[in-house]
Amino acid sequence: MEKKGGKLIDYEKIAKMESFRQLSRKKNAFLWTMTVIFFVLYMLLPVLTSYTKILHQKAIGEITWVWFYSFGLFIMVWGLAHFYVGRANKFDKEAKEIIEEYERGAGQ
Repeated sequence: MEKKGGKLIDYEKIAKMESFRQLSRKKNAFLWTMTVIFFVLYMLLPVLTSYTKILHQKAIGEITWVWFYSFGLFIMVWGLAHFYVGRANKFDKEAKEIIEEYERGAGQ
């Protein structure tokens, strides 16, 4: 239990609430999906450069496709980070609503 603003909050009761469980499932599904996407695209670079000739072909002049793919990884990381921040803000709002629901007596 933790005291917040003069009120005692029992986080174990909150963890047993269905709304919290739904939020937890949504958040975990989102995080695992993001992790898999990042990991697969990131690990494709060494695989494609070591075991295939696909990225070694010239794209523009002497510049090969590996440079474009590598640059794309930077864009991907920034894009995923931006997307994550947006979703994290929504998860934070939902968590705040769950605490408010608890304070109204739903978890009692």
